[in-house]
Parts: sequence; structure tokens; C-alpha cells
Amino acid sequence: MKRFYITTAIPYVNASPHLGFVLELVQADVIARYHRILGEKVHFVTGSDENSLKNVQSAEEEKIPVKKLVDKNAQKFIDLKDALNLSWDDFIRTTEERHIKGAQKLWQSCKKEDIYKKKYKGLYCVGCEAFLTEKELIDGLCPEHKKKPEIIEEENYFFRLSSYQKELEKLISSDKLKITPETRKNEVLSFIKSGLEDFSISRSNERAKNWGISVPGDDSQKIYVWFDALSNYINALDYAKNGKLFKEFWQGSGNILHVIGKGIIRFHAVYWPAMLLSAGLNLPKEIFVHGYLTIDGKKISKSLGSVIDPFETVKKCGVDPVRYFLLREIPTFEDGDFSIKRFEERYNADLANDLGNLISRVLAMIGKYGLQKVVSKDKVDFEYKRHFDDGKEVSIDSLNKLELFESLVLIWRLIGITGNKYIDNSKPWELAKTDKKKLEQVLSNLLYCISEIADLIAPFLPETSERIKEQIKTGKTDILFPRI
Repeated sequence: MKRFYITTAIPYVNASPHLGFVLELVQADVIARYHRILGEKVHFVTGSDENSLKNVQSAEEEKIPVKKLVDKNAQKFIDLKDALNLSWDDFIRTTEERHIKGAQKLWQSCKKEDIYKKKYKGLYCVGCEAFLTEKELIDGLCPEHKKKPEIIEEENYFFRLSSYQKELEKLISSDKLKITPETRKNEVLSFIKSGLEDFSISRSNERAKNWGISVPGDDSQKIYVWFDALSNYINALDYAKNGKLFKEFWQGSGNILHVIGKGIIRFHAVYWPAMLLSAGLNLPKEIFVHGYLTIDGKKISKSLGSVIDPFETVKKCGVDPVRYFLLREIPTFEDGDFSIKRFEERYNADLANDLGNLISRVLAMIGKYGLQKVVSKDKVDFEYKRHFDDGKEVSIDSLNKLELFESLVLIWRLIGITGNKYIDNSKPWELAKTDKKKLEQVLSNLLYCISEIADLIAPFLPETSERIKEQIKTGKTDILFPRI
């Protein structure tokens, strides 16, 4: 049996979750569900990054202990599973013992010559939890968080990233470590070719405010949050104890896919592979990089104060409508804008009019003309089936390429052409008066159509898929999506 390990990035828990991260969770969920449908053994992991200085600062602002803040907010991220009908298998918190032990083990497993101590001075963005160079700033500000970085000077441990430049370039150029889409691959290669510099992998206890994971053998330093956080991908598999899941899903022969946002590509495509190479561990097979969900063209950001509450959005709009909007309105690898107006337009046009209308029309006609016992999806006409299956194959091919947006577009094209347009062209209401045999064939074709559509949308809209299958089974014509 093929094995498939898929992860999302783990967000800081300095505040409640926002809809921007939900986009990533839903994208990963679609991919995980699809690979389960293919019969693969899937392990889907997400989690929370709790050792960040941002979490400490938020706790100070709220005047509560850091542990209380991360416990409170981590639970909200865990609650997204039920709210969005997500299918992850594990949720790892970086304050858990399995993570702490794993992060320290990874540090100790890196080649001794790759970790060294030195004094340095640099520009540090707390939002990015990273050092920036002067050329990366825009008008003296971090381009991601629009804030002026701090000047930091201290003695820390460094990782010898420069030693892995040629190897990383070769791995990424050859797609042995595949980065999707191609534009992001080129972006990473350009960064690598510009020259890799060693990076700091620890912080003084004082600057870390004594929060985080201690450096093995040096209690005066905390492990840098990105070194610590990235190890969650193996720690969730019980790397610390060399557990069964780690052997099976990471060191085995299966596929490993990281789903991340474009703002953290450098950490995942450069730092993380170098750390794994140093420790003598397998690399991920592919890194899927999506764009941002925006509001009025601006990135949704907790630190910038532009957020949309996913719980309120789901409560108001429904689970599958929210999933559909994020997957269908936002191009898979690009930025896309959210607005209630656009949501309502997409809901009414695609879900209520196209999909909902097709299901109710087909099942209502089968019932109206009393053909429940003679109409069958197994009696589909060869030409109709061939035409439908050609479109279905292209949609599945897009899904295999992780083009979620394109796959949905193609499914909706099938709904339009082989569904609603086919009804309008074949005019079953007239056939009911003139040609009962042909009517049976047309409705059998349409039953095949909606049965296959239910299967095709299963990874994207699991609840709706089940409702359609139940309606086909019972003959009920309940309205799937009332217009709003």
C-alpha cells in the first residue's frame, strides 16, 4: 500500500485563527481526502507553533502567563477540525514533550561541524522571527509585516547553511525536492544562487524571555523558533523515539508533501532540507506553495490587524460553501480576495443554481415520471459516458498536479455541459409525452452524471457529496443550497 504523509505549516498561537490559515488547512484536507480515496495509507498532520517570541509578547499584552495564552489559542486551532470538517490525523503542539525531545534530538543529530557559536549583529523582525538584510527591506520596513526590524547584537549558535548550497541547488533543480508551482521553484533557486549564509539557530534566554526549548548542553540559550518549529514534521511521527510512524512515513518509501504559504518558503525549501541533510534524514518529496487570502488586496494578518473569523464565517455561510469559496475563488498558487459580496455571488451561481439545481431537477423528474425502478446509472449511453468521462479524466489529472482550483473549474464545467445544458437540450418533459424509452435513457445518463459528480466533489465538499449520495439513494429532492 502506498504511503502519503501531508502536513500544513504550524501557525503561531499569539491570537485566534483567521480565514487565511483556513485556506491552507482546506487545501491540505482536499489532498489528504483524495489520496485516501485512491486507497493510499494517509497521515495528515497540522499543529501549533507555541515557542515564538510573538506568543510571549501577546501574553504580556494580555497580562497572562504565556502557557495560559498558548493553551487558550491552541484549542481554537484544534476546534477548526470540526468547524471546517477537516480530516487531520494528528495535531502537534510544540510545547508537547514529544516535540521538545524531538527538537533537541535533531539538534544533536546534526553534524558537529555544522553547529558553532559566534557573536553577531543584525536586523531582526519579530513578526518573521528572522534576520533580514538591508536589501530585503522596503523603505526600511519588513516587506511582510510593514514594521521596522530591531537591531540585535549577541552571541548565539549558528548552522553552517553555506555548506549545503550546491547540494540544495542540485536537489531542487532536478526536482528530487520538488517545489510547486514552478515560479516558486525558480524563486528559491535564485535565492540559493545568490549565496547562502549561515544562520543563527539559538537565542539568549534573556531575549527569548526564558520561553522555548533549551539548547542541548547549554541552558543559557533557547533553540531558535524556526529550527524548533520545522522539526514538528518529524516529531509528530515520534522521531524522538524512532517510532513506527517515523520509520513508516518519513524514512520509508512513501510520498511526503508540505503545504505552506509563500511567505515561509525559504525556511521550508532551504533551511529545513539543509537541517535534514546534516542529520542524515530523508527529505520531503514536494513542497506545495500557495498564495495569500487577501481583503481588499491586502494580506490577512493577525499582526497587521486584518482578520476574518472562520468560526463566524462558517456559522453564517455553512461549512461546504466556505470550503468551496476558498477553493474555487482563490487560484491555488496565487493570491485571492475575500468579500461577502463575492461569496454570495459565487454561492448563488455555482452552488444554488448549478449544482443544487441539477441534483433537484434530475431526482424530481425521475420521481415525477415514476421511473425509479427503470432508471439506472449502469444504463448510461456509451457516447454520453465517453463525453463525461473525458472531462472527468482532465479534472482528476488537475487534482493529481495539485491544481485544486482548476480541478473544481472542470467539475463545474461538467455540471454545466453534461448536466444542466444536457437537460435543456434533451427536453425530458417533452420526451415524457412522446418517447418514454428515450426519456429513460436521458434520465439514466443524468443519474450517472450526478452520481459521478458526487464522487468527484467528495475531497472538496465531503458533506455535500454525502448528501447527494443519500438523496440518490432515497429519491428525496431536498434543496441542497437555498439561495441567499
